[in-house]
Amino acid sequence: MRQWQGKRYWLAGASEGLGRALAERMSRAGVELVLSARSEERLQALADSLPGKAQVVPVDVGDMASVRAAAQAAGPVDGLVYLAGVYWPQPAQQWDAEQVETMCDINFTGAARVVGVALPAMVERGAGHVVLTGSLAGFRGLPGSIGYGASKAGLMVLAESMHADLRGTGVQVQLVNPGFIRTRLTEKNEFAMPFIMDPGPAAALMFDHMGGERFKMSFPAFFSRVFRLSQFLPDWLYYRLFAPRR
Repeated sequence: MRQWQGKRYWLAGASEGLGRALAERMSRAGVELVLSARSEERLQALADSLPGKAQVVPVDVGDMASVRAAAQAAGPVDGLVYLAGVYWPQPAQQWDAEQVETMCDINFTGAARVVGVALPAMVERGAGHVVLTGSLAGFRGLPGSIGYGASKAGLMVLAESMHADLRGTGVQVQLVNPGFIRTRLTEKNEFAMPFIMDPGPAAALMFDHMGGERFKMSFPAFFSRVFRLSQFLPDWLYYRLFAPRR
């Protein structure tokens, strides 16, 4: 098990939802946190509520200059957790170019920006921990998931490539793929969300995974198996089951 006491972690996307719940759990475990998101006010409120030491470093992950400035302000860290994300449900027939670009930019390219400024120091010293947050929506194309599913799939492949390169270097890479979590993002959905979880229990599962050696975890367990098995279905059957013609 990982020793958390005295470690210093940068959480990008910590102001609410899963990020906030994970920050609370990590702080109780003795981790010193660097809390980042766009809203300094919400970050400061979170920092003030935590039992442990926390530094507030606002960042816009869509802006490389902002990411570099945040990394400099954060200073050396033992680990990075990327939780930032945006979401609008939309099918291809209702494509909103600005929203799709934003989802791709924040969910995927934003992660690449933040990892890009944090990882080199970890590689140089041969020690570090990077955790990326994918989604069950990234396993295979889903109806109504334009932008979001693709951005999460890209992030998941990024994590897999990093894991392949960094095995045995002292820098551990992990990937967490949640299902539906009750946040302001999922409030936009007008469809049934099976096995939806509150942020607290989801953060507990994520934190337990972060303490171990396994690369990847998807949850909830039963729901995630449906998505994993869908990868083995032939196209004709997959689309008949998951995206029947109207």
